[in-house]
Amino acid sequence: MNELITDIKSLELETLKNLKNSKAANTLRAYQADFKDFSAFCAKNGLNSMPTEPKVLSLYLTHLSATSKFSTLKRRIASISVIHKLKGHYLDTKHPLIMENLHGIKRVKGSKQKAKKPILINDLKLIINAIDQSNQSENKKIRDKTVILLGFSGGFRRSELVNIEHEDVEFVSEGVKIFIKRSKTDQSGEGMIKAIPYFENKNFCPVVSLKTFIDKMMIKEGKIFNISDKTVALIIKKYAFLSGLDPNRYGGHSLRSGFATSTAESGAEERNIMAMTGHKTTQMVRRYIQEANLFKNNALNKIKI
Repeated sequence: MNELITDIKSLELETLKNLKNSKAANTLRAYQADFKDFSAFCAKNGLNSMPTEPKVLSLYLTHLSATSKFSTLKRRIASISVIHKLKGHYLDTKHPLIMENLHGIKRVKGSKQKAKKPILINDLKLIINAIDQSNQSENKKIRDKTVILLGFSGGFRRSELVNIEHEDVEFVSEGVKIFIKRSKTDQSGEGMIKAIPYFENKNFCPVVSLKTFIDKMMIKEGKIFNISDKTVALIIKKYAFLSGLDPNRYGGHSLRSGFATSTAESGAEERNIMAMTGHKTTQMVRRYIQEANLFKNNALNKIKI
């Protein structure tokens, strides 16, 4: 009997380990940070955070709704649910108390997020020119230029960009192939290859910039950029300001959304955009295409005044 109990305990520990390994480290940290906020709310109001119940979670959502975006509420639900699973507890996040409350909040607040602006082709040129004309050291100039050009041309997420290692990069006659080991939508770690061709204009070519940076910095192993994903956002904002753009309207996602919007505007097919960005569903990509076509397919284009 004792052996059976020991076996079950070891299986439980192994199962919890598998559950943790199913999520990327950054994702788990985000879940834990969200749950910490929920725990603080519960402690302040004499409620149980672990295990909790739908009524308590619903009260927390109402509390959050006064100051948070609707998308934040949905993320907190997911985080609290995952932490419960990791601790071996079940929480019914589809309970009517939660769902009806969410619907009510959505009607009052709306769910549309004010997204950061995409960096489009003209914006990209302004930013690269601002880097060239800045008073930064040559090493920083080429690094920042490579981050911007590569991030844009590959439709990279910031986390993907900063985790590129020397061994992931292969220069070929057509351009460069970059292996992405793991991304937000590839938690199993199958990986994907992004192929970036040479651009006609060398000053705006991500392949030329990447090769120059690697050679200049004599990078032989490890991470190419050795910066955080937050630094990527700061680089974008810095040069957006120097190029005369409003830095508050641009962020880390602006390179990725800029790639999708710009390629859609140029007539790239949906599946080809998704092949580069790694999107698993068409929903977000179609939003980019819709944005790109706002003026191109505008009914007012038929009016001649």
